[in-house]
Formats: sequence, C-alpha cells, structure tokens
Amino acid sequence: MYYSNGNYEAFATPRKPKNVDQKSAYIVGSGLAGLSAAVFLIRDGHMKGESIHILEELPLAGGSLDGIERPNIGFVTRGGREMENHFECLWDLYRSIPSLEIPGASYLDEFYWLDKDDPNSSNCRLIYDRGNRVPDDGEYTLGEASQEIIKLIMTPESKLGNQTIEEYFSDDFFKSNFWIYWATMFAFEKWHSLAEMRRYAMRFIHHIDGLPDFSALKFNRYNQYDSMVLPLTSYLADHGVDVQFGTTVNNIVVDFESNKKVAKTLELTVDGQQETRELTVNDLVFVTNGSITESTTYGSHFEAAPITDEPGGSWHLWENLAAQSDEFGHPSVFYRNLPAKSWFISATATIKNVEIDPYIERLTKRDLHDGKINTGGIITITDSNWMMSFAVHRQPHFKQQQPNETTVWIYGLYSDVKGNYIKKNIVDCSGQEITQEFLYHLGVPESKINQLAQQESINTIPVYMPFITSYFMPRVMGDRPQVIPHGSINLAFIGNFAESPSRDTVFTTEYSVRTAMEAVYSLLDVERGVPEVFNSIYDIRELLRAMYYMNDKKSLDEMDLPIPKLIQKVGLKKIKGTWMEELLQEAHLL
Repeated sequence: MYYSNGNYEAFATPRKPKNVDQKSAYIVGSGLAGLSAAVFLIRDGHMKGESIHILEELPLAGGSLDGIERPNIGFVTRGGREMENHFECLWDLYRSIPSLEIPGASYLDEFYWLDKDDPNSSNCRLIYDRGNRVPDDGEYTLGEASQEIIKLIMTPESKLGNQTIEEYFSDDFFKSNFWIYWATMFAFEKWHSLAEMRRYAMRFIHHIDGLPDFSALKFNRYNQYDSMVLPLTSYLADHGVDVQFGTTVNNIVVDFESNKKVAKTLELTVDGQQETRELTVNDLVFVTNGSITESTTYGSHFEAAPITDEPGGSWHLWENLAAQSDEFGHPSVFYRNLPAKSWFISATATIKNVEIDPYIERLTKRDLHDGKINTGGIITITDSNWMMSFAVHRQPHFKQQQPNETTVWIYGLYSDVKGNYIKKNIVDCSGQEITQEFLYHLGVPESKINQLAQQESINTIPVYMPFITSYFMPRVMGDRPQVIPHGSINLAFIGNFAESPSRDTVFTTEYSVRTAMEAVYSLLDVERGVPEVFNSIYDIRELLRAMYYMNDKKSLDEMDLPIPKLIQKVGLKKIKGTWMEELLQEAHLL
C-alpha cells in the first residue's frame, strides 16, 4: 500500500490482484468502515460479492451513521457528520455508489449538485441571554493566544505524549470564541488529547475562514442513514454480499508463529448460539475495534435514557484481541474512566407546533420549511450550563415527517452540571425536561414553556452514549493498533480506533473510509495508491491565510507579534518587490 495525489491514479482502474478468486473476506461490523471495506474489495480488489461476509451484532447496518423512526417513540439521530470537500477517500468511495434519488447519477453527483444548489453556511453560530446573538460572533478573539496554536503545530506529535488540552493552553485561550467554536463543533473537551487537537488544526487549516460561519461544511439532504448508508447497502446487495445480522464476534484467535500474524479462528455468537469458524491465510479478516455508539440507551419524552457504562460486543472483542498481543492496542485507554463531565447525551426533538418556528427562524434568518439549509450546523448557547448546542438540518430530515414538522438535534457538552432552567444534570433529564431547557434558551416566555414542551407540541427523545467521546481520550502511539499490524498476513483493523499510517483525524467519516481502503489495498496488494491527506498544512498560502483569520483579519502592522517592530520593519523592506510580498498581499497581511 502506498499514497498518491493528483488525478493520475485517482482515475485509474487497478488490475485484478493475484489469486483473489481463491480468497474470501470476513468483515466485523457494518458501520461505514466495514461497508467501505466491502465496496473496495469488490471495486478495486475484484473480489466476488458472495465471497464477502459482513458480521453485525445489531439488526441494522450503519453503525454510528444512523437515523430512524423508533416505533412508538419517534425520530432519532444520535449525531450528525460534518463533511468537507477534501475528504479524498470518502468521495473516492461514493463516486462508485449509485444514487438512490437520481437515476444514472452516483451518490457523489447527488451530493455535489445538492451543495452547488444549496451551499452550506450559518447566519448565527453563538447565542446567549435567551436567544440573542453573541456580539462578536464570527470573530475568533484569540489575541496573543493565537501564538499557542502556532507553537502546538510546530511541536512534533511524538513530544506531546498523552498531554491534555488543558495542560497546554492558557486561561486566555479558553476564554476565546475560537475555543467555543472548536470544542462544540468537534466535541473536544479540556481533558482530551492535545495530540488529536494538533492533528485537527493541521488537517483543516485550509478551512480557517469557514469555521465560524460553517461555509467549510457540507451536509446530506436527509439523515445519515437514509443518505449515506442505504446507497452502500443497496450496492452491496446488488453484488451479492452476505450480511449476517445478529452475529457477535467474541474473539479472533491469532497464530503468531515465525514472526507472522495469521487469524485462525472466529469465535461467534449467532442468534444466541456459540459457533466457531476456522480460517485459512486466504480468509481476510477486517475488524472494526471499539465503537462510540456501542451500548446506547434510549429514553422518551417522559423518561431519561438509562445510564450505563457497560461495554458491548465491539469492546469485548478488542479486549480479547489485545490480550493476545500488545500490538493490538490498549482499548481501556479509550473507554474506561471517562470523566463525569463528558458529553454523554444527545436528543432529537420533533417540533409539531409551528408557534415555535419563529424562535429558530429569527436566528437562522431562513424559512424552516423551504427544503434548504437552516442552521448550517450547530448553534451553541454560550451561557448554557450544559453548553447546549442544537442543529436544524434541511427539512424534512426524515422522509416520513409530516408537513411543517421540524427535527432538531440537541446535545450538551457537559453532563455533570445542573441546567439553567431545569435544575438537573442533562443525563438525568427526560425528553420533556431537555425540551424545556431548550425553549428557555431560545427565548420562549417562561409562561409558555411548560405548554409548548408538551409532547403534542414537541416530542423529544434523549439517548445516552457512554463512549461517544472516547476517540479523543489522551493516548500515545501504540494505544490504537496499526491498520495492518507488523507481520499480519490476513488480519486488519479498520475504523476510528485503528491507527492509520497517514496523518488523518479520527471522529470523521473520512477516517473510517481511509482505514478501510488502506486495509483492503494492503492485504490484496491492490495496484492503486490511497489518496494522500490533503496537504494544506504544507502550503504557504494556507499558512498565511490562517495567520490572517486567526487574528480576526488583522494585517501584520495591526498584530501584536512577538517580533521587535524594528526587525519587522527591516524584514518587510527586504521582501519588497518579491514574490513573498505578493503572497502576503494576497493573504491580506499587507
């Protein structure tokens, strides 16, 4: 496996790998990583669909890409995925997946045309004081703390160890709008990994101007299950892929002879019955280890979602693999002992009473029901004790919605503090209580809150996800297994708890697809490069733009740089009339 960029290899069709007809594949988990692995096995590995077996413990595919109308409860999405134009592997995947909405088009075509017709942006990112926009919304307000980000990027990841964000940054940094944007958009918290934050800063530096107003982002038309999962499962069904639901992989027994690693046996529970399946070196095994949505519990409008920290099948499997070799990672680093303040709850509110619409539309400056972008991403309530954020995607978000219904996704970043209106922790709240807190912060008169929070007006479903922020827990190299462990012949790890050889970021759809592509290309020796992570961090133009926007559009003369003014003046004189002066002017720094 190797990396490439440009369109030479991107447009190439790899030839059929040697002996692929004698091989089969077992894919553990039907999340985006598992589904992508199956597609790449077929499209680029030329493997027959009937030779591919997806083993899924749940009765439904999609993993963390969800969206469903739960019987007798209501519409639920546990989260939403933010995407951008430089998700190279994701778009490489979807260019080959037929659209279910537009005959003759790919899903990439469908998505691309949607974004052209209705590009994403936000008219309001931060509010406070019960529905008023924060005056300096749109500015980063970093001041001298911007130098801390530059210093972080300049520090090699190997020197950061398991340092946390809080241990590195100053108090002034955490008072900035930048931190509010960053923390609520990506779900970073102060106790999370500094190394992961550095990767994000480097990965998305080309979007430095598009983070405050979300013009950097792109979203599906419908919920992520209908929009992203169904086209994949339809493609795999058309190719005869065998998907086995109700199948939990408890362990994979690995042989370690002669410095090689060979998966030899699958230990399964199938519909409650124990089974084993013997493997050969021609049976390729792709493991989705760990899951952020494993063990999810569901509440209702009248009941809180049950609290649990019991790990599910994906975590048990990873523990059993890790017990066989230190090279298979250290799962406990990620899912044990998460701080009580961590994000655990999200909720889906279905608004049925149009009396509530104006409280949202005065922030978005858009019609909720015109089928176009609404909030453009999350709106964060900066004086919310829960650090509540909410998003209204294109409506209808579910095709089954009734006319004038609106679904709102809500989450609270902090779980162990009492609300401003409801004096309870969010983890202890029913859907109705979360609704009341939400309406309070929207500015609904207190005299109307109880009436409008009734199920007839809004039906809100909370979900509890005990491991939702586990991707970002402080870790060091080796805590996540390599996509292809050293000496592995037929075993690969895929998904966001695998360590890609690239410099990509976890908690993204791109990472799931990238690890799947890396795994398939490696084990089958596919003669096509994996698209390199977009190289914006190495582009001097992007670095200069970042300097301009991080300092709230100030020129070099207006910045308080850690350089004596005399030296700065001499330096500018030296570059006068050069290409460097031209670049600084293009970046608005001169």
